[in-house]
Amino acid sequence: MVCLSCQRSFLTGSKCNSIINYMVFPIIISIIVIGLAFLLIMSFMTEQKKTNKPEKKRDRQSIMREANRKLAQDPHNPQALKMLADLYFSEAAWDKAFPLYNLMLDISAAHPEINTVTTGLRYGICAIKMDKAADAFKGLVVAHKFEPNNAEVNYYLGQAFYFSGDYEKASPLFKRTLIVFPSNMEVYRFLGLSLEKGKKYKESLAYLKQSIDNTPEDKEVLFCLAEAFAETNAIERSIKIFTHLRSDPVYGPKSSLQVGILHANTNSPEKALQDFEIGLKHENIPADIGAEMRYRMAQVHLKLQNIGEALELFNQIQTIMPGYKDTKALIEQYQELNQNKNLQIYLIANQSDFTLLCKQIVSCYFSKSVARILDITSSNDNTEILAEIDTSKWTDVVLFRFYRTTSIVGELYVRDFHEKIRDTKAGRGICFTAGTFSDESRKFIDGRPIDLIEREALNKFLSSINQVQVRDED
Repeated sequence: MVCLSCQRSFLTGSKCNSIINYMVFPIIISIIVIGLAFLLIMSFMTEQKKTNKPEKKRDRQSIMREANRKLAQDPHNPQALKMLADLYFSEAAWDKAFPLYNLMLDISAAHPEINTVTTGLRYGICAIKMDKAADAFKGLVVAHKFEPNNAEVNYYLGQAFYFSGDYEKASPLFKRTLIVFPSNMEVYRFLGLSLEKGKKYKESLAYLKQSIDNTPEDKEVLFCLAEAFAETNAIERSIKIFTHLRSDPVYGPKSSLQVGILHANTNSPEKALQDFEIGLKHENIPADIGAEMRYRMAQVHLKLQNIGEALELFNQIQTIMPGYKDTKALIEQYQELNQNKNLQIYLIANQSDFTLLCKQIVSCYFSKSVARILDITSSNDNTEILAEIDTSKWTDVVLFRFYRTTSIVGELYVRDFHEKIRDTKAGRGICFTAGTFSDESRKFIDGRPIDLIEREALNKFLSSINQVQVRDED
């Protein structure tokens, strides 16, 4: 038997121990779980650091190994071709991915599991990245046939047309792409360039401006923007951009040429000469650009009557590009001019100096004569002087007409001259040209009081006369 007091003590002690066990065990278990979890996490992180790089390398190697194994059994295995092509494409190894996508396109008809759109698109991208725009069409045209509204396909097909020089076909493709990607600045760039190079200058301006606002250092867009401004009569804005680009090693020569032309056309010859001089200082100028710059520069010198400087430039052109435009003929023409001051005045002097020379010709044309100028009339294509000529043997009114052209003077002009002789009641007419008269003109004067003086005779006459100013006699 157990004493009641002992039984009570026993019962009380058991209850206390139960409470203690209930409170302690969960805490111990939690600590153990947390510790184990911590150890597992640390172990995983350590293992991950050790195995991270080898796993990636092993993944690539496994892809290569598996693909090559399948291709060894079947060179046209679509799955293996795709594995390799996609791997190279992801690594931007365009030259390795390109032939694989090409083969996939070739066998796609027999293998419906090949995604023609993706394969054609990636084939085209590889070709464009390798500067083979002409090859890109094979894949991109196929992809576009199946998905004409695919923005990525339209974008790269547009590039294929752009790099092939077919700007008219490139522009609408970039416009479609812009609908899907309205904030893509590269699309704005290609669209603006396509429109400008396709001579749609006004339409190109908005896209070129958007592109240059995003990438101010893009010299190609800047150059095309200047061209578009010039073609839309925003001359000052065009000059400003071209002037800024004159020092650029790539676009400097072309910009110097263009701004020089603009300055020459706006009656700023000195600025034009400065533009051309800056352009010619560049190294490795393309031969055609260098020749055109010298040609334009020579034309400016001719307007300033700097015959020697112009001839030197023409001779340089003949050295660089023999037979460029009419350079050879100009050399022959202006060599003669350089030796004959009166011929220079006749062909290229201002109207005032030209008229003075015509008066000298009138006074010297008939030997031992006195000429009294009655009237002088100038028009766009000729100058006329009506004069009374008095010699020891005869006195008569003579009408002189002077053409400055170096081309052929036709019969209609001579007929008009004959009518004018009759209207002024002149006794005869003398018609000069720095060119030649047509056969019909020569036939027309038979039996009529008209003399035709062509270039050769004119040159001899101009070489012989003295530059003595003749005063008009009232």
